[in-house]
Amino acid sequence: MHISTSHTSLFFSLLAGAGVASAAGVPTLQDIVVTSDRNGLLGVAESATEGTVTAKQLANRPSLRPAEVLESVPGMIVTQHSGDGKANQYFLRGFNLDHGSDFATTVMGMPANIASHAHGQGYMDLNFLIPELIDSVKYRKGVYAADDGDFVTTGSARIDYRRTLAAPVAELTLGQRGYRRFLGAGSTEVNGFQLLGAIEATGYDGPWEQPENLRKLNGIVRLSQGRPNNGFALTAMAYQSDWAATEHVPERAVASGEIGRFGALLPNDGGKTHRYSLSGDWAATGQDGSRNVNVYVVDYRLNYFASPSGFINGLQGDQHEQEDRRTTWGGQAARTWVLGPAWNDTELTAGLQLRQDRIRNVGLYNTVNRVRTDTVREDGITETATGLLLEARNQWTDWMRTTAGLRHDRISADVSPSSGAFNMGNGGHARASQTSPKLSLVFGPFGEKANTEFYANAGYGFHTNDVRGATSVVNPADGSAAERLALFSKARGSEVGMRMQPLPGWNSSLSFWRLDLGSELVFVGDEGITEPRGASRRHGVEWANYITPNDWLILDGDIAWSKARFKEAADNGGTHVPNAIPVTASLAATIDHGSRWFGGVRLRYLGAYALEETGQQKSAPLWTVNLKLGYRVAPKTQIGVDVLNLFDRKGNDIEYWGGACTRSEQAGGTCNGGIDGRLVHPLEPRTVRVTLKMAF
Repeated sequence: MHISTSHTSLFFSLLAGAGVASAAGVPTLQDIVVTSDRNGLLGVAESATEGTVTAKQLANRPSLRPAEVLESVPGMIVTQHSGDGKANQYFLRGFNLDHGSDFATTVMGMPANIASHAHGQGYMDLNFLIPELIDSVKYRKGVYAADDGDFVTTGSARIDYRRTLAAPVAELTLGQRGYRRFLGAGSTEVNGFQLLGAIEATGYDGPWEQPENLRKLNGIVRLSQGRPNNGFALTAMAYQSDWAATEHVPERAVASGEIGRFGALLPNDGGKTHRYSLSGDWAATGQDGSRNVNVYVVDYRLNYFASPSGFINGLQGDQHEQEDRRTTWGGQAARTWVLGPAWNDTELTAGLQLRQDRIRNVGLYNTVNRVRTDTVREDGITETATGLLLEARNQWTDWMRTTAGLRHDRISADVSPSSGAFNMGNGGHARASQTSPKLSLVFGPFGEKANTEFYANAGYGFHTNDVRGATSVVNPADGSAAERLALFSKARGSEVGMRMQPLPGWNSSLSFWRLDLGSELVFVGDEGITEPRGASRRHGVEWANYITPNDWLILDGDIAWSKARFKEAADNGGTHVPNAIPVTASLAATIDHGSRWFGGVRLRYLGAYALEETGQQKSAPLWTVNLKLGYRVAPKTQIGVDVLNLFDRKGNDIEYWGGACTRSEQAGGTCNGGIDGRLVHPLEPRTVRVTLKMAF
């Protein structure tokens, strides 16, 4: 294991210091419940594009998938191009984030993004979320916060669960196409501690000609005391899922009638996965500042079978398997001091973050009907990441405050090939580091009602690349030469914006941003290689609105425009970044004034986006509407109906441009190494689901 001794010593020193301070009985401030949602960010936020989404805002929000809770982040789009056991596709700020390469999410302090993953760098599977248990989603965009590290180029989200429930609940949901879900959850007090538990079981076949046969089990036990800023929590989670998948297919295969709209090129695609975790967090707030510590360990596995290119390699099909088996452990510790009048009451924060991935096997295999026929590459990896951070917050006048930060990250990794005809020379040791300064300026609040603030932000960030790309010298698929690539892809971002309350209950923010990325290097899990995509520049505008005219109605709407271009033209002469959505918009309303009826409705829009670098091939624009309607039959019993894709739109969840062959094209001799064309995965048709919920 390659772990910096100095960094590790500092980490455990912070742990010890936090414990000593607690044992010494440092006076603590009176607990204050802060709900800094979009209503309460004036005087608090460091940028125009950060906020907190509360459980109340999520309660009546209709959604198709667990990860769609991230669509509460203005401008974020969540889709799927495969089965429901696989990580979703995410889009934000002109990025096709793939499965999470440039947006970081933590769940109760545990990172959801997976480094050097078999399917793709930063793979972020959020199917283990139980939306009903989410207490808050804290998000911020850009690279301006010192405690944001790897994968934070477009932004980050921190998801926390509740510590208690008002009453035990049981939910049963039945829907079209074989959908069924049970959720049981409750909490109780045990000797001054709060104990929360929940179990979820889900099954689904979907509209696919090859039924998805999803089987998902999910559970959590959480022991806690106190509040998030003065207390602790221990959390155990277990999640497992297996499914059959319908991958994206050539649009021409559907148009010709070779397969149906919901058909697949090959059977037996899909996979199985599990995630078991144990985490703990502790925090204390006193007159001299605050302390917080978080530790975690995660056991993870994925076996994923896919045939994205169909039959290019012959009538047996192009199915491959990607396997990932690892244990991830780590944590973070931070200490904040209030330095007093002599230092202008500066709030100084120092912290350390540590993570190690012990990857027992990360592999790519050629398969036929889920039976391995050949090993392309198989590696064991030990990857260690450390991050040191320092941040100072100053209130200089009643109308100006600043936050200056500095972050230093280091990655160290050992790659040990274990199989693959051309892979055995691709091992070795790699390490790299980056220092990232950050600065935020806030002016305000101004106006007669102190309802307007202005922001200016700048900073550096990064996403790491798969460490196998930094040690490989040959392509493991064919033995051709490969160039070793950098571990870090540096990002430089800047943003100006404003936040205001034009009318009581109406909170509005406007921002203008730019982001330069040093290299869009991507590890292509389907091929086992790292593919250089070149440097890029993006800029855009975002306008987000959150309106609460009273305590029973919530309205929110946002629109985002962005332009994404490579700095150098591709081989085809184009500079468009494929799958970068230029325009997104959403409009939503939720209603619940405590009477028998409650509900919510949400519209989202995705503009047409370039499928390849010239921009000549584009996707079709798409809008969809989801509806939730509920009725309280009795004080502890309610029935809800979700209508997803209310108007039964016939668009595609996602579109790509690439090479593939159908069975008939291969049999007819017209494949010739693959036919370029539009690859699509259809939007699920209108779906109705009915939920019975009972409290006890």
